Amino acid sequence: MSVSINRTADDIAVLTFSAPPVNLYSDTLHDEFDACFAELDATPPRALIIRAEGKLVSGGVDVSLFAAQKTTQATKLLYDRMLELPNRIAAMAYPTVFAAHSLTLTWAFEVAVACDIILATPRAKFGLVERVIGLTPTMGGTQRLAARAGVGRAKEFVFTGETYDAATMERWNVVNRILSADDFDAEVLAFTSKLASGPTKAFGAAKDILRHYEHGGVAEALDHTTEIAAVLFETEDQQNGMRSFLEDGPGKAIFQGR
Repeated sequence: MSVSINRTADDIAVLTFSAPPVNLYSDTLHDEFDACFAELDATPPRALIIRAEGKLVSGGVDVSLFAAQKTTQATKLLYDRMLELPNRIAAMAYPTVFAAHSLTLTWAFEVAVACDIILATPRAKFGLVERVIGLTPTMGGTQRLAARAGVGRAKEFVFTGETYDAATMERWNVVNRILSADDFDAEVLAFTSKLASGPTKAFGAAKDILRHYEHGGVAEALDHTTEIAAVLFETEDQQNGMRSFLEDGPGKAIFQGR
């Protein structure tokens, strides 16, 4: 398989894609992502890491996939399906982390910005290079980049079609952290383990509130905050967290993700 999932002892799902030589997006790759997402839907983890095998994270999309479309309608159907991939990731109710160890172009970058956190090595580079075939990004990368870096930066990114290094992307608030390339996978796992040990339902609630913020700004988010947060009262983690705080002091609660 080109896409697989391994689970750690602390219930982190590590999704790895590998489609040599340069991890191009294809129908087959998308099908395998869908199968893995079905597994995650059936048994949600405490956190998800998305990573790639190979010299590159991805060289982009197999352009023959676009060239095979004969009508505008068929092309739109293709784009609609492609958009489902990052949208499903963005909708996940637990922390999602994208690990970028090297060049990350087009679809893979659009998946990255659909994740909650992007971790990168110093040698990672990122780009939306669709301009070379007269296309604009279709998997949400433009707007999700704008949400992180601002509309002006998103326009620059798409219009130039250039690649930008990890340091620049961190400065733009797109990459969250740059980690050592020497032991990158281990550092990504250690970072994600801290997320996985937290109150997973509360993190999901934070994501819900931020979705409202992205849709309608602070006012809409405030309209929904108390309702979303109140439901956490029914979770095992909040009840145990409050009990632990009162009886043992702060920072000693053990959360189960329930």
